[in-house]
Amino acid sequence: MEGLVFLKATSRIPFQSVPSFNHRPNLIIHRSNFPGIRAQQSEAISPKRGEEEDALKVKEWEVGMFQNEVAASQGIRIRRRPPSGPPMHYVGPFEFRLQNEGNTPRNILEEIIWHKDVEVSQMKEKKPLASLKKFIENAAPTRDFVGALKAAHSRTGLPGLIAEVKKASPTRGILREDFDPVEIARAYEKGGAACLSVLTDEKYFKGSFENLEAIRSAGVKCPLLCKEFVIDAWQIYYARIKGADGIRLIAAVLPDLDIRYMVKICKMLGLAALVEVHDEREMDRVLGIEGIELIGINNRNLKTFELDISNTKKLLEGERGKMVRQKDIIVVGESGLFTPDHVAYVQEAGVKAVLVGESIVTQRDLGKGITRLFGKDISL
Repeated sequence: MEGLVFLKATSRIPFQSVPSFNHRPNLIIHRSNFPGIRAQQSEAISPKRGEEEDALKVKEWEVGMFQNEVAASQGIRIRRRPPSGPPMHYVGPFEFRLQNEGNTPRNILEEIIWHKDVEVSQMKEKKPLASLKKFIENAAPTRDFVGALKAAHSRTGLPGLIAEVKKASPTRGILREDFDPVEIARAYEKGGAACLSVLTDEKYFKGSFENLEAIRSAGVKCPLLCKEFVIDAWQIYYARIKGADGIRLIAAVLPDLDIRYMVKICKMLGLAALVEVHDEREMDRVLGIEGIELIGINNRNLKTFELDISNTKKLLEGERGKMVRQKDIIVVGESGLFTPDHVAYVQEAGVKAVLVGESIVTQRDLGKGITRLFGKDISL
């Protein structure tokens, strides 16, 4: 299925040509049978064609369901959007199979993704891709995210620190009441962080792209990772104009074609792509994709949300670890890291960087929090 997809659907709407669901160059679609949807630059539809607008909504829903089918074939359990949604009186290829499935998210990640799908659609209407590209032409150059991690590891002999600017989480609620993103970023930088991760999701993590932009504008020199829930290449462009030097992609959400395409977009824009995995299947998928430089191993179970740092060791054993070394991929340990022993454990497993949020941001003195995490002062 990968790289070649044929969709059979009847429609009386003239086809608006698009390369793929999100401008992916490797996807082939029958031009006579498929309306242009979810393109990066939305095409305006004539208001005189009400029936055709309704039919377009039907097609968007069908493609959304097909995206879920492609994802499921690769072991992805996170559905891109709720199974319901076709217009009234619709009878189509998915209706009877899905009509009895619940529309309640299976877990918090799926809930976030469903909300993000709506949010991004609304943002794209306000800020089309064409307008973002104009801003990118005048944007400041990106900083070397991967190089900063390598330099920190070489300097300290410890994993390079990606310190997270994080106000809240869905599981823990508010983590820091006196939250000033710029002051936190400056304290992290002073304390020895190689890079910073900035949460940009507003609803669930109380973050924002404004925080990312403010930190970049304040003169913080650490390269910045946009910690977003990416479902559309538009978000990558938006992160770039807001000051990001890298962005997080989640293998539990994105099929292989999406990851391949988005990694290429990142390289074109000068951004690092941190591809996050949670289990063996996701790790194998990502290791099979060319051009991967950073893999984040998240120690949080997506079903139970329990933490187990042995997940990092499990995913780096045997042939997987050998492939990581052969491809010179930097592995980032994520979640569940609170002590020097935790850091030493994942470093021994093969990690050269760690992404840490809660165990530092909850400390009154952020610099001392970093020192306690590593068991030594890593500041310059």
